[in-house]
Amino acid sequence: MAERPRTDAATSARLSKQRRRDTKPELALRRLLHAAGLRYRVDRAPLPGLRRRADVVFTRARVAVYVDGCFWHSCPVHATHPRNNAQWWADKLAGNVARDRDTDRRLEEAGWTVVRIWEHEDPTAAAEKVVRAVRADEADEPDEPSD
Repeated sequence: MAERPRTDAATSARLSKQRRRDTKPELALRRLLHAAGLRYRVDRAPLPGLRRRADVVFTRARVAVYVDGCFWHSCPVHATHPRNNAQWWADKLAGNVARDRDTDRRLEEAGWTVVRIWEHEDPTAAAEKVVRAVRADEADEPDEPSD
C-alpha cells in the first residue's frame, strides 16, 4: 500500500473521532443479545495470535460477531468512495475487505462460526441472526454423559 497521504486538519480530526468499539449499532445489538439471555465477550480476538478482534465473541459456542461499518468495509448498498486521495482510499478499503475475508476463512478453518452484520441492519433482525448461530452451535454440542 502506498504511503498515507497528508490530510487536512478537519479530516484528520473527524477520522480520529471514529469509534473502534461501542458504536451505536454494536450497543444496540449487545443490548438485544443480553435481553435474549446470551452472555458474551466484547472486543476480543477469537483466536490466540490472531490480531483481529471481533465485536462480540461467544467463546463456548465459538461464534464471532463483527458489526461492519458501511464505509470502512465497503457495504454493497452504502459504500462511498472519497475523491481526495482516491487511489489510496480505494487500496485501503479493498485491503479492509480482503482482511475481512481472510479473517472469516481463518476462523471457519478453526471451527468458528462468523456472523457479519452491517451497521445499517435492523438491530432486532441482526440479534436474531446471532441468536440462531449461537443456539445452533449449542445444539450441535454433545450432551454430557450422565452417571
